[in-house]
Amino acid sequence: MAQDAVDVAVVGGGVMGLATAWELVRRGLRPVVLERFARGHTQGASHGATRNFNDAYTEDHYLDLLERSRAGWEALGTVDGAPLLRLHGLVTHGDVDIAAVQAGLARRGIPADLLTAAEAQRRWPGMRFASDVLWSADAGVIRAADTLRELERRIVAGGGTVRWETPVERIGQDPASALLALADGTTLRADTVIVTAGAWTSTLLGGIGLPRLRVTEETPAHFQPVTDTAWPSFNHYVAPSDYPATVYGMPTPGEGVKVGFHQVGDEVDPDDRPHRTTHADALRSYVREWMPGLDADSAVHLSCTYTSTDDSDFVLDRRGRFVIGAGFSGHGFKFAPGVGAVLADLALDQTARAAWPFRLA
Repeated sequence: MAQDAVDVAVVGGGVMGLATAWELVRRGLRPVVLERFARGHTQGASHGATRNFNDAYTEDHYLDLLERSRAGWEALGTVDGAPLLRLHGLVTHGDVDIAAVQAGLARRGIPADLLTAAEAQRRWPGMRFASDVLWSADAGVIRAADTLRELERRIVAGGGTVRWETPVERIGQDPASALLALADGTTLRADTVIVTAGAWTSTLLGGIGLPRLRVTEETPAHFQPVTDTAWPSFNHYVAPSDYPATVYGMPTPGEGVKVGFHQVGDEVDPDDRPHRTTHADALRSYVREWMPGLDADSAVHLSCTYTSTDDSDFVLDRRGRFVIGAGFSGHGFKFAPGVGAVLADLALDQTARAAWPFRLA
């Protein structure tokens, strides 16, 4: 039976909503998560087996959030005999100031070493390098799908609720509470509503002063290895004249090595996504040139959405009874435990503030 009133409702059951609800449960609350799709759906941005845990940031607000997120991943720990965060390391190379990245990590006590291209080539023969490489051992890959399942398990075990296939059609408020109009015709009252609805955020909160949120369909691919060699996670800042955008990737056990261009997909309506692969030829050409350890003709593409702000910074803020987590711009998953902690802070303490770049104007 639907509840008539709750203290905290979370709209959106992707990784950000689930991480936020878990954080609220850890603080003694019993949140209700409302997700429009079924468990395990592929309509948003959180599905799939793996995500990069990429620590190659220079900005203090992201490094602060990274440290908070790292603590959250440690708290989630081991699931089914393996950690949700697998630290097999990350290489960053190309047209980027890797010395600045290394210095930022060093200030936080995060280990990162500079390697020559030749040293990196010997260590990872499945890849090609043309310049110095930053190697961070304290990075790697997140078991994404397993993370969603474990977060839900912990929410329910802590007294919270996750309601799948429960679309929220409208969000409003009266003097006493926020009002959630559900697709089944019922209304749920909540003291506070946390909106982590991804591509549907602007539809639900269009009048709250959000920045432009651009929804795109991104289509990275898994490629099959042709050599028996170790693979790190990776960032390659390629020349814009050569390829559409920065390349990222990581090994995905059982599926190959995931390779994709960052933030290059077509803008789409999330309710009418065409599932159209873009830049496939360019991605094969990239793999052929820079990943000799992969079969460039073995691509199996997958589709997900990015919901991006113009500057790619997140939105983490509060307006009245509404707390907003949005605009994760294709680089948010690794930050989910930290984002959940920030959104929980905002929900429970009206004087709390996220770091400045994350706030609404």
